Amino acid sequence: MFCLLMAGCTTVGPDYVAPAPMPDSSTDTAFEASASPAISQAPLPPHWWRLYNDTRLDALIEEALAANTDLREAAANLERAQASTREVHAAAGVQTSLEGSASAGETSSLGIGRPAGTHGSYDLGASISYQIDAVGRIRRAVESATASQEAKAAALDLARTTVAANVAAAYSDACAAGASLAVAQHSVALQQSSVKLIERGVRGGVFPALDATRSRSLLSQLQAALPGYRSTRRTALYRLAILMGRHPQDYPADLADCSAIPQMDQPIPVGDGAALIRRRPDIRQAERELAAATANIGVETAALYPSVSLGASAGTTSRTIDGLVSDSAFRFSVGPLISWSFPNTDVARARIDQASASAKAALARFDGTVLRALEETESALTRYANDLDENERLRSARDASREAATLQAKLSRQGAVSVLDVLDVQRSLASAEAALANSEAKLAADRVQIFLALGGGWEKEQP
Repeated sequence: MFCLLMAGCTTVGPDYVAPAPMPDSSTDTAFEASASPAISQAPLPPHWWRLYNDTRLDALIEEALAANTDLREAAANLERAQASTREVHAAAGVQTSLEGSASAGETSSLGIGRPAGTHGSYDLGASISYQIDAVGRIRRAVESATASQEAKAAALDLARTTVAANVAAAYSDACAAGASLAVAQHSVALQQSSVKLIERGVRGGVFPALDATRSRSLLSQLQAALPGYRSTRRTALYRLAILMGRHPQDYPADLADCSAIPQMDQPIPVGDGAALIRRRPDIRQAERELAAATANIGVETAALYPSVSLGASAGTTSRTIDGLVSDSAFRFSVGPLISWSFPNTDVARARIDQASASAKAALARFDGTVLRALEETESALTRYANDLDENERLRSARDASREAATLQAKLSRQGAVSVLDVLDVQRSLASAEAALANSEAKLAADRVQIFLALGGGWEKEQP
């Protein structure tokens, strides 16, 4: 009978239904850039960094996943969410309490009747209560807490993805800067040899002094690029050390001279849009936050109905300790306890509206997260495919410049061309070498951005 009065013991608030990712037409098809031979539609493996076949990179990422400070913070947030969920579950069970007190006091008769005196008071009691979830407030609270916990778990997975990608990026940046530095140093060494030859020719009267000045000017231009590459490599190593939970100066010593850019000997496996949505932790986090926000509507709606608890208590009170066990000191009570804020329901309805608005915002955030995930992946793949084309053309230009420099050097030794012509060819070769090195560094960064957009690296490896 009581449950009928309480809306049939139903669960108030909307039942959560996971939203369909939008737009539907883009989630089950291949990415546009996957037509490139450097991109594969094969599924992304759990530990994507192993595709590099670089044991040093594997070790760096494993150490970062164990010691990174952002991961430690995300793990602590998950622990707190798990504790909150346990608290909600525990609050839904039977609650017991035990109380006891002893006191002494003095009474005054104000000169009337019995004289004043000091007396004691002793009390001992126990109670038990259980809240009836007549309208589903507790169930919705459990749903909300559980979804929030799962959102924190997704946030931890997202942190793992980000840390792994950032380590690979810092490692690639350091080695790419080292590769560019090696190319620049080689160009400097060649130009230093050219300067010596030209200066010797000036002293012998073969070349005018202007040729030596121009040659030294080109040497200074090449040398000016060296500090920038050294700075880029060192700052990348500092960033890598922080990601690994170390002091900035405590970067891996063997990487101080790294000059081999991490490469892949196979196309990058990217899967499709549907796999991306299932895998990306930020999408899962946004979906779980939407579930928690939806459950909160039910929690606030339950405030429109009475709160019912069943309870019982027993105890004894006496002026003396011996009197606690007497029949006259014993007391007990049993029955339901009903609490209701009626007729002041305006506050409850305002809170329901707030919860509903929060759920709408969470849905919009989920849809936006899906769209951004698709856009980030499409953009990263497109940049990579275009940068590959650019790299191929820059490589061809570098090879042509090398051939021209070799031919020009032979003609110069034969006296068929001027030193100025040789300097122009050498300047072109140095520029082509630097452009190709920068392109290789850009490709290394592109690969990391693709893996970051794909959202992998958090999955546990299947046995």
